[in-house]
Amino acid sequence: MDREELVAHCLAKPGAEETYPWGEVELVAKVGGKAFAFLGPRTVGVKCGRDSAEAAEWRDRYPGAVTVSAYIGRYGWNAVDFTGPVPDDDVRELIDTSYDAIVQALPKSRRPT
Repeated sequence: MDREELVAHCLAKPGAEETYPWGEVELVAKVGGKAFAFLGPRTVGVKCGRDSAEAAEWRDRYPGAVTVSAYIGRYGWNAVDFTGPVPDDDVRELIDTSYDAIVQALPKSRRPT
């Protein structure tokens, strides 16, 4: 999967917005003001479910290609090398899971319709 496809998948989500809080290098896809994907040149940071156990399952499935996200990994976030061995369908599933987890945590008034 190339980066442009990944960006398009993220921004196709209801209520998704594109932000660049740290300059043009890393895009942060948000919903309701909360990040659900951090897109770098080769990796995407995603929330892998409700706890770190789900994140660990993905790391076990793709050692080296799915790693703990710096600083926020203890909250269930992983960095996924989308140019590596992780199949495109799994990358999309991880983004979808991350989006869903963030939307569920939003107050109802900030959830997309």
